[in-house]
Amino acid sequence: MNIILLSGGSGKRLWPLSNDVRSKQFIRLFKDQDGNYESMVQRVCRQIQSVQPDSKLTIATSKSQVSAIHNQLGDRVSVCVEPCRRDTFPAIALACAYLHDELHVSPEEAVVVCPVDPYVDDTYYEAVGRLAELTETGRANLNLMGIEPTYPSEKYGYIIPESQEDVSAVKEFREKPDTETAKTYLKMGALWNAGVFGFRLQYMLDKAHELLDFTDYRDLYSRYEDAQKISFDYAVAEKESSIAVMRYAGNWKDVGTWNMMAEVMADPTKGNVTLDDTCVNTNVVNELDIPILCMGCKDMVIAASCDGILVADKEQSGYMKPYVEKIAEGIRFAEKSWGTYTVIDAEPGTLTNKIELSAGSHMKYHSHERRDEVWTILSGQGTVLVDGMEQAVKPGDTVSVAAGCKHSIEAKTDMTLIEIQVGDEISAKDKKVYPMPE
Repeated sequence: MNIILLSGGSGKRLWPLSNDVRSKQFIRLFKDQDGNYESMVQRVCRQIQSVQPDSKLTIATSKSQVSAIHNQLGDRVSVCVEPCRRDTFPAIALACAYLHDELHVSPEEAVVVCPVDPYVDDTYYEAVGRLAELTETGRANLNLMGIEPTYPSEKYGYIIPESQEDVSAVKEFREKPDTETAKTYLKMGALWNAGVFGFRLQYMLDKAHELLDFTDYRDLYSRYEDAQKISFDYAVAEKESSIAVMRYAGNWKDVGTWNMMAEVMADPTKGNVTLDDTCVNTNVVNELDIPILCMGCKDMVIAASCDGILVADKEQSGYMKPYVEKIAEGIRFAEKSWGTYTVIDAEPGTLTNKIELSAGSHMKYHSHERRDEVWTILSGQGTVLVDGMEQAVKPGDTVSVAAGCKHSIEAKTDMTLIEIQVGDEISAKDKKVYPMPE
């Protein structure tokens, strides 16, 4: 079985912990079986590999999330990168072309597409396995998983089945309704559309070639920016006549807001946080190096990071997105394939970052045309490469890199360093990558 996990998100709903490169699925608020903090994407991959150990896992994602995926998952999954965001149908088409042309998956194999961010127990991924079996043995071209609703929600689309059997033909789809309309859907036996569906790979390749102009994966990748922005539901599901839905009645939560996250995060507080005895139903996450003291807080969520501070009533936190969009601050924290960087100070002409590299990792060999950089090693040991010349570094060492010089650093142990960038124009776009010297 092949599983494609769709990893998107703009990083607005769990601000200030999430941003455009650190979407909600990368925030470590859960715990694994050993009590270590893990993110949503780590939890999902761990569950899949436990329940469906023979499955082949591919994450379809944007360029901005690739570093975080490699940081958190290493080489445990394949990654299909979208050159830009074009909605779910082009993303799935690109991922299927990647499976066929790059990973050489047989066109007859079953593929199940799932979102990367539900909070579920293992029965969900057992159901994903059954959906794959239904795809291989059933008659329908497209098989969906429908979630048995627990309340009349306005947040989800609905699937109307033809019968109340565990597997039924689909009668029709309905858009996100108001609460009263949702109540009528529930009386009809409707199911939430959770964006989980299975098909044979050849089916999706045929749909992709029907709706997009390309020859193979690499050709589609090169033309991806010209692909129409359209969801899989609109492009395929709502037009397919041979379609079935399988019911799932287990635990399922769409953790899309702080209010929902507060229900499932491992601990009510994380970081340097103190609650007095009068606080009730309050969750606090503190990523800063300063303490947070809360007194008399009721039904609140408080989150602090180097990107900002949120203080909100839990229910009201679900309506924060338009306000966050008005905050035009740059990203001050990101996970990279080699570790993390945190912006400490930003002034005109200078940028100061704290960089942490994991043992055995290294930055890409690169240069900047419009800025100089100075690295001061705080802890750990490694090797700096500047214009082909290697230099061993240790705590207290300082390395200056002039504009135009090619440079990289490799961590022999976990390393922490301060990076000061100096230049009239400091931009993430001012970067040119080179092959590492032999």
